[in-house]
Amino acid sequence: MPQLLGEYECKVDSKGRMRLPSQLIKQLGAEGTHTFIINRGMDNCLMLYPKNVWDVIIKRINQLNTYKKKNRDFVRFIYRGATELVLDGSDRLNIPNRLTEYAGIEKDIILFAINDRVEVWSKSKYDNLISEEPDQFSDLAEEVMGHVELSNGPDSDSDEE
Repeated sequence: MPQLLGEYECKVDSKGRMRLPSQLIKQLGAEGTHTFIINRGMDNCLMLYPKNVWDVIIKRINQLNTYKKKNRDFVRFIYRGATELVLDGSDRLNIPNRLTEYAGIEKDIILFAINDRVEVWSKSKYDNLISEEPDQFSDLAEEVMGHVELSNGPDSDSDEE
């Protein structure tokens, strides 16, 4: 699975195409063709998954008991708008109109690479999100990560002397 990182400012043309930045393509590696799945994400952004990542997620989702309403609702949301995209010869992806409408995307977008996927944001919505960062990020970090045991690095021993 790729470990993706970075924020990239891009534009969507009048046909709904966006050019994937070369730095992001390099991070994805040369694993066959560059096929992706895009769908509605949380917080009114779009999620762009490399196909191999999507396949792992869907395998787990397909194990949910759809006789439970919450599970059905979740499955429907994940699949809503899910579309396979393949990079064209100019490293562009064509985002479906319904998805750009959902995310409020007009022209300027931000691609926010995180872990094994990319959030696709309307630039204005992303800027609003970033401007609402908590004043005390250290307090948030302690609350969220304070209980997680972290090593001192890749070569550290778990035993303390």
